[in-house]
Amino acid sequence: MAAPPLLTLQDVALTFGGTPLINRADLTISPGERTCLVGRNGSGKSTLMKIAAGLVEPDKGRLFVQPGTTIRYLAQEPDFSGFSNTLDFVEAGLPPGESAHRARYLLESLGMTGAEDPKKLSGGEGRRAALAHALAPEPDVLLLDEPTNHLDLPAIEWLEAELRGTRAAMVLISHDRRFLSALSRATIWLDRGETRRIEQGFSNFEAWRDAFFEEEERDQHKLDRKIAAEEHWLRYGVTARRKRNVRRLGNLHELRQNRRDVRRPVGSVSMNASDAESSGSLVVEAREISKSYGERTIVDGLSLRVMRGDRLGIVGANGAGKSTLINLLMGRLAPDSGQVVLGTNLMPVVLDQARATLEPGMTVTEVLTGGSGDSVTVNGQSRHVVGYLKDFLFSPEQARTPVSVLSGGERNRLLIARALAQPANLLVLDEPTNDLDLETLDLLQEMLGDYQGTLILVSHDRDFLDRVASSVLVSEGSGRWVEYAGGYSDMLVQRGQGVEARTVAPSKKEPRERTAPAAQPAGKPKLGFKDQHELKTLPARIAKLEAAIAQLKAILDDADLYARDPARFDKATAMLAQAETELSQAEDRWLELEMLQAG
Repeated sequence: MAAPPLLTLQDVALTFGGTPLINRADLTISPGERTCLVGRNGSGKSTLMKIAAGLVEPDKGRLFVQPGTTIRYLAQEPDFSGFSNTLDFVEAGLPPGESAHRARYLLESLGMTGAEDPKKLSGGEGRRAALAHALAPEPDVLLLDEPTNHLDLPAIEWLEAELRGTRAAMVLISHDRRFLSALSRATIWLDRGETRRIEQGFSNFEAWRDAFFEEEERDQHKLDRKIAAEEHWLRYGVTARRKRNVRRLGNLHELRQNRRDVRRPVGSVSMNASDAESSGSLVVEAREISKSYGERTIVDGLSLRVMRGDRLGIVGANGAGKSTLINLLMGRLAPDSGQVVLGTNLMPVVLDQARATLEPGMTVTEVLTGGSGDSVTVNGQSRHVVGYLKDFLFSPEQARTPVSVLSGGERNRLLIARALAQPANLLVLDEPTNDLDLETLDLLQEMLGDYQGTLILVSHDRDFLDRVASSVLVSEGSGRWVEYAGGYSDMLVQRGQGVEARTVAPSKKEPRERTAPAAQPAGKPKLGFKDQHELKTLPARIAKLEAAIAQLKAILDDADLYARDPARFDKATAMLAQAETELSQAEDRWLELEMLQAG
């Protein structure tokens, strides 16, 4: 017999300012369940999470929590008031009598000492302390709203492993696809005020959502045709001209009302970068550049070429010096030694991830126009600012809204809108994915894929790097940076490990010891028998998986399959996701073994 749910929300509704935010939402959390909550920015995900945490009272609906259940909610803006340091804050989350060992373990794992002053924490440090506070009591239910925001790659991968090992049930909100795919086993979709649930993880959600929209569009088309037929009868039917059929007329009014009541999906973001003249073939060349601050070395002897059309991803732990490196490559900061050569005819646009360039008192229109008029020039054509804002999901009313009242996602969309309006042949994007919903991320990726210029990208989003970057520049520590071909996953295969957390650099007066790879004993084969056998058999397995994927895609190409046989559609979708995952793993393993064999 299944254990009873730990937390239940039933038929929840909430209205803000006269507009229904949540119409009819349900949420059930059972012991050990791993659920992701997805939906567009502004759909009410965070509000629903706060209702589940008991922090917001709904207009109607029922919240039930099993007696004795411990619930922890990760707040976007934790309250540190009354705590002298971060260790005190985290210890306050422990059950009475619990040892402080776990608090110290969590803080150290997240790169903190516990002595930090809460009043002086950066956004990333505040998020780490809040995570440690939420995880400390090992609760029954974890409600995590964007837990990876402001975290670097080492912290994200540590958190992923920590959550895999926890006994707690979880509800996750995140824009990090890889994080959601790794941890979720069920998905709740909040769309137009209502929740829909599938008993599959996030990796299967998007195919299911697209099929749902297609089915909804077909139903809407049928309703439109029925209305058209009834209106034709009303105008031209013989009976109608002699005597009105009241019942049929009433049915038409009901159909029209149904048509009006349909809440369509929120529109899509439309993104196109403004074109500029092509730059020279060489965009940036760094020649043995070095940069240090005091005893800390940021860059040590880096040589790098960025050519026209390259998509360079820059990754490293927080504090590794990624922003400093960008400033060096853009010529904004002089190296201590070496030389940076910029190419000809460069027209760069830089997206500031700190959002420091947005003045809180400015309106949305002023940000785009510079305070002059109501028009913005995009690709050489003048467009009214309201029309351009609609491309980025801003309503006409928001054109005069001060920046200070925008959400984090809205501010990021506004910055992207401003950046893409400027003619550029070099885009420098520093953490562009922060606070964006998944659909907007998709469109940003498509835009960058079509972009004809050069891209330099700083990101902690592994999936985004895989989709966008053609090479990845990784901080190896002590000022050493190494470029790897491909995206983040390709870098993992070549490097053999992910990005490490930053450690304190040694003094410049002390020579750095560089660990050489261990030499293989003479005569010992590079691959053992088992690995050699696996290398021989992998091509056949890859071919078999490719054939299975092609067959499953052919099944799913049937546009009527979902309506005709939903169970078969769900099964084929799940099998396709599994086969694609296995194919990716097999290809990665084959490449790893080939490199070992060659190396």
